[in-house]
Amino acid sequence: MKFVDEAYIDISAGDGGNGCVSFRHEKYKEFGGPNGGDGGRGGHVFAVADPNLNTLVDFRYARRYDAKRGQHGMGSDMFGAAGEDITLKMPVGTIITDAETGEVLFELLQPGEVITIAKGGDGGFGNLRFKSAINRAPRQKTPGWPGEKRNLKLELKVLADVGLLGLPNAGKSTLITAISNARPRIADYPFTTLHPNLGVVRVGPEQSFVVADLPGLIEGASEGAGLGHLFLRHLQRTRLLLHVVDVAPFDDNADPVAQAKGIVNELKKYDAGLFAKPRWLVLNKLDMVPEEERAAVVKDFVKRFKYKGPVFEISALTREGCEPLVKAVYQHIAAQQIAEQEPVEVDPRFKGDAVIDPRFADDDQS
Repeated sequence: MKFVDEAYIDISAGDGGNGCVSFRHEKYKEFGGPNGGDGGRGGHVFAVADPNLNTLVDFRYARRYDAKRGQHGMGSDMFGAAGEDITLKMPVGTIITDAETGEVLFELLQPGEVITIAKGGDGGFGNLRFKSAINRAPRQKTPGWPGEKRNLKLELKVLADVGLLGLPNAGKSTLITAISNARPRIADYPFTTLHPNLGVVRVGPEQSFVVADLPGLIEGASEGAGLGHLFLRHLQRTRLLLHVVDVAPFDDNADPVAQAKGIVNELKKYDAGLFAKPRWLVLNKLDMVPEEERAAVVKDFVKRFKYKGPVFEISALTREGCEPLVKAVYQHIAAQQIAEQEPVEVDPRFKGDAVIDPRFADDDQS
């Protein structure tokens, strides 16, 4: 289930600093030679592939990135300092293309890979460079070269971290609208969602995850009934499933517990591995239940469903309870990402060596 996440950014590397025209001024020396230094180079713009990122959502909030220009040259043979570089963290798999020509410029394929996407301008020459046997007091200097400027399109094919399960009209599309930037079609009738919708949920700076809203499942989906079976295979790549249940169905004869058990059975029939995935229960549409009855409704559902695991009580329409759900999901995904990372190899020479804080070294020896 690969979806395209994209963003447009404007970047400019720093201009080089100008060279300096200067002469030595020393006591009793009327004609000092040239001592104007060169300007510093402008700052570069780098991109680094960060395995901890999975979306480009941060680049939608900040589109412009300007590196610092180089410092101008100065007298006394002082060269200007180089401008400060900028490093942009991007997910592994990001494709960087020129937004104007469509030409693919770079691809970040390896974790930790660093590329220069805009080169800073070289610094200009000071008059020290132009001294010769003929011209002993040159007054020439050159300006710094301009840094590269580019309009870039960032494109990433992303996999969903979280999949939403549930019957048609359970409120999955409303939930993904409430917590992410996705805007799927929403209506009061079943099967409104006919294809997967993808939303990026931004928890904080460089903290986000991807959630997929699939067409609702019905009984018999594993054998091909409805539309959900076409997309069940996509959930195999997710890290977490959120089982969204409508606790206040319009049909008084409908039993939410029986319907929820039917969804779980379809998962089990389709793929045992999918059934074994972490699955959290999200009880939706609690705004339709009187406040004094909510606790009893939730307790009765969990008891009859025989569910042991995290339970979240929300109203996707009013967004009540959505924030704790989002934070808990992100913490779960972040913990999984850390667990999946390869352990850092320790030099065998240092294995078993205790690290002693020098402040307490005397106490340990005594």
